[in-house]
Amino acid sequence: MKKGSKIYSISHFTCPQCNEGKFFVSHPYDLKHVGDVRDNCEVCGLKYSREPGFYYGAMYVAYALGVALFVTIWASCNWFFDNVGVWTQIGLVVFFSIVLSPVLFSLSKIIWANFFIHYQADAKLRKQENLAH
Repeated sequence: MKKGSKIYSISHFTCPQCNEGKFFVSHPYDLKHVGDVRDNCEVCGLKYSREPGFYYGAMYVAYALGVALFVTIWASCNWFFDNVGVWTQIGLVVFFSIVLSPVLFSLSKIIWANFFIHYQADAKLRKQENLAH
């Protein structure tokens, strides 16, 4: 994963524009601030919220991530293990959905932002130039 890609921004929870600044206020498992996005990037100055309600669209991404989690657990139980009961599979899906929900919530927001905000290699320099003028 090289800097400048959307995968880098998503996996490191960094600014989609400069890939350096932090995107979230804190770690996904800090339940007091779970999913709280910073107002601006401290490196390039990008305003993370494009408009009011911008991150409502992340619900669609969260839904897709939840479905992917369900399918992964279901397929793993049926392909790799013999005779796993339906209630065991339901229990595993519920357990992992609860345990991974802060990460999935955070991932959905950073993925949504990366749909609309693109990497710019000179973003940091442009902020410095704007501050100089």
